[in-house]
Amino acid sequence: FIQLGNAFNLMDVDPIIMRFVKPYLLYTVAFSLGVYCNMKSLSLSNVETVIVFRALAPLLVSIFDAVFLGREWPSLRSWGALSVIALGALGYAMTDEQFQSQGIQAYFWPTLYLFVISFEMAYGKKIISGVDMKTFSGPVLYTNLLGWPPMLAFAAMGGEYERLKNDVSARVMNGEEHLFPPIGLLLLLVGCIVGTGIGYSGWFCRSKVSAASYTLIGVINKCLTVLVNLLIWDQHASTDGILSLSLCLVGGVFYKQAPIKKVDHDYVDGGTPSKGKTDDGIELGMTPLIESSVQSRSNRGTNNIGR
Repeated sequence: FIQLGNAFNLMDVDPIIMRFVKPYLLYTVAFSLGVYCNMKSLSLSNVETVIVFRALAPLLVSIFDAVFLGREWPSLRSWGALSVIALGALGYAMTDEQFQSQGIQAYFWPTLYLFVISFEMAYGKKIISGVDMKTFSGPVLYTNLLGWPPMLAFAAMGGEYERLKNDVSARVMNGEEHLFPPIGLLLLLVGCIVGTGIGYSGWFCRSKVSAASYTLIGVINKCLTVLVNLLIWDQHASTDGILSLSLCLVGGVFYKQAPIKKVDHDYVDGGTPSKGKTDDGIELGMTPLIESSVQSRSNRGTNNIGR
């Protein structure tokens, strides 16, 4: 969709160059690993277990924000909110039958998922602020393009190709008019459109808030997942477990985004302020933080020519 829009001059798209591929490749690897951990977690436990560990991610991401991404440490209110999330997760673990029967082994994959998703959230914020892209189409294009190989691999691991082959063979044997059901193709098209829209909205939102806040937005979104799970599936948690999960979500609501650390200026090249922040320390969305290094290389090239 993005390349078609670019071909018909409907939108501007950043070019595909190696300097952009490298940082987004690492992000794609982390995202794919997170998907795999999520799949393994769901296969060995229930949806609520994954959601609770996902709700713990803001704790780690808040630390990453302060240590690596130039944010202040969370306020007392925010620490309290994050503590509520941790207490809710602990309360859920105490009521989970799989934890009681399998012990800590039931939480290996959810724990790994927690660390991977936390790194992904922090690194995603770093590259949206630090990679010199001019449009929001760039991050969407790069992540979807680089995500093709691992998603195809996951499909093979899940037996999707074999199921597709069997379904097509059955349709041919039955003499059906369409090898692929029209409604299925329509849903696939709708899914591609919605998925592209999610990509744009996700990267736009990520550029406007801190990594921890973006992580919390995803946690709050899980409320709908819980409701759907209660209405459809029978492998949901007990009442106490649901209340504990709700406590996690309440803590997420009361979290307040940490401000950017106050600095006078990040000067580069002997006196030019970095363009990654305004005078009052507010991040400028897509403005690159590594523009200073790009400018420095440009200046070195000019100096070499002068010599």
